[in-house]
Amino acid sequence: MSSTYFTSAQSFATKRSAKTLPLFVVSTLDFDDWKNSAPASIKEWLQVSRFQSRGGASCLLPSESGPAGAVIVVDEPTDLWQYAGLPLSLPEGTYEAEPELSPEIAQALSLGWALGSYRFERYKKAKTSRALLVWPELADKKTILALSDGIYLGRDLVNTPASDMGPEELAGAAKALAKKHNAQCTVITGDSLIRKNYPMIHAVGRASVRAPRLIDLNWGKKTHPRLTLVGKGVCFDTGGLDMKPGQYMKLMKKDMGGAALVLGLAHVIMSRKLPIQLRILIPAVENSVDGNAMRPLDVLTSRKGVTVEVGDTDAEGRLVLADALFEASSQKPDLIVDAATLTGAARVALGTSMPAIFCQKSETWADLEKASSETMDPLWRLPLHAPYRKKLRSKVADISNIGTDGFGGAITAALFLQEFLPKDADWIHMDTMGYNLDHRPGRPPGGEALGLLALDRMLVERYGNHAPTPSKKKKAVTQQKKKAQR
Repeated sequence: MSSTYFTSAQSFATKRSAKTLPLFVVSTLDFDDWKNSAPASIKEWLQVSRFQSRGGASCLLPSESGPAGAVIVVDEPTDLWQYAGLPLSLPEGTYEAEPELSPEIAQALSLGWALGSYRFERYKKAKTSRALLVWPELADKKTILALSDGIYLGRDLVNTPASDMGPEELAGAAKALAKKHNAQCTVITGDSLIRKNYPMIHAVGRASVRAPRLIDLNWGKKTHPRLTLVGKGVCFDTGGLDMKPGQYMKLMKKDMGGAALVLGLAHVIMSRKLPIQLRILIPAVENSVDGNAMRPLDVLTSRKGVTVEVGDTDAEGRLVLADALFEASSQKPDLIVDAATLTGAARVALGTSMPAIFCQKSETWADLEKASSETMDPLWRLPLHAPYRKKLRSKVADISNIGTDGFGGAITAALFLQEFLPKDADWIHMDTMGYNLDHRPGRPPGGEALGLLALDRMLVERYGNHAPTPSKKKKAVTQQKKKAQR
């Protein structure tokens, strides 16, 4: 499907064997009762090892002949992240949950286990051994594998070095995903972007020897509501002529994190066969330096016809997104979602593990906020504060791509994108880090599909029970039948 060398299905065993060890799932409230009912040797072991029964803590249990199993203590049994440390903390072997779990707990354990099993080992000769989990009886395997493989895909794409993940390779990953799900994928490449009127995508990517591209993936029935996902695919960002200092350029392989997220989410949507007419638009470029690179204070003409003054060549993501968003709006989709590693300002405001969200409709944010809380996938809304629009004024063009000062940078970036969408569009803009800087259970350092679980939950709630609108022809036939019955 992409550069994935390890799929989430490999985290699980399809059946138990004679060597399978029990995994006891115990809440913190019930732990003392569980310990008191355990054999004396286990009680003694827990005491000698000074085991602390806090949420997410686990312990291997002994017997005379070797391990007798393991115990995991959870504060909230449906919190998937409390189980995510198990594949790392438990030794290689196969484990089966005890006692029988409810569907909700089985789901949390399975998804946490899958996400905690992820490794990016494409460039390593020695592969890490893994503990396996026997599928809990009431777990929804299809949903677990769709979600975890979607996140794996997003992580893999970001973690792959830019030398092996340029615009062409990103397009290849999209084509492979389309082939897997019987979708259609077209790619506009190089100077064809000018002929097809995507001038800002071309301007940003033209200085690289790796030609810029617009990836366009389509899937689903035309009778279903249209959802369009747009992902920033800047495969490496030098900053252009306004070149980044070395310490800020180091992680710029992750600047296509928005594209990685929407491809991972697309995999989930198509795997679960949500009744959606899905379109994915990814402007894939490398922001490089050459004699034909765009210059500070150049004026570009966008697909919309709006002229843009380049206040900073390092604010390139919003330029490529603007052309893609205007195209996305041309089909008047029910919902547009874009994701981008767009501003450092959003990271200053919210940190690296909580993407900033901008919405034109408060009811859409309410749905997404609810989904974020339910999935423990944190997101936070920032305002599209209209008075800041004046910061984007240009003396020579319709708009500048940066603000007049360094304040409110995430907001001014979102306001810039808003210029290329209808005022009544149902639009979500996600400004994300797309990367874990530190290690947390189930969230290793490296690429991350932040917000995928929340977006998936919102889309399932919004479209999962959708009944296709009958065509005009079918409506006419139905009306004729009703008249005949009268």
